Amino acid sequence: MTMWVFGYGSLLWKPGFEVSEQVVATLPGYARSFCMWSIHHRGTEEDPGLVLALDEDPRHACEGVALAVKPGTEEATLAYLRERELISSAYLERMLDVDLVDGRRVQALAYVINRANRQYCGGLPLEQQAQIIAKAKGGMGPNTEYLYNTARHLAEIGLHDPDLEWLSQRVRHLTA
Repeated sequence: MTMWVFGYGSLLWKPGFEVSEQVVATLPGYARSFCMWSIHHRGTEEDPGLVLALDEDPRHACEGVALAVKPGTEEATLAYLRERELISSAYLERMLDVDLVDGRRVQALAYVINRANRQYCGGLPLEQQAQIIAKAKGGMGPNTEYLYNTARHLAEIGLHDPDLEWLSQRVRHLTA
């Protein structure tokens, strides 16, 4: 049985594991949003950045990609993803149904926000998000890089995310 991983943020452009198939997919019941303070990768404890997370919301569906893990690498991939995504308890690991653009429905590993965690910051206005992203830097680099890479990769696979597009333009203006 194929192990699938749902990518909606940095997994789009930096999966970090061997992928045998990549298919545009939709995860119903979740919204992609900058609802997580980044205190490690794209910010610090003193000056947190923002990263994307899947925030449960029955009114929304998140478009992204389903990544099929190369057969034989499932255990190593899971260990890698847990080390990468579960650096704090801000994400919860879930197996969720995703709808592939080709009509298949598969169960995929997804990392969703833990609303009870102190890093949860859902509901920040877009302008405030832009101001934070424009200046934050962490162990993996500037917060702007994370935003620009994610927005660019969504556009490359034909997915439209109005909030990320607006944020990209606004942050470019702020950092010009």
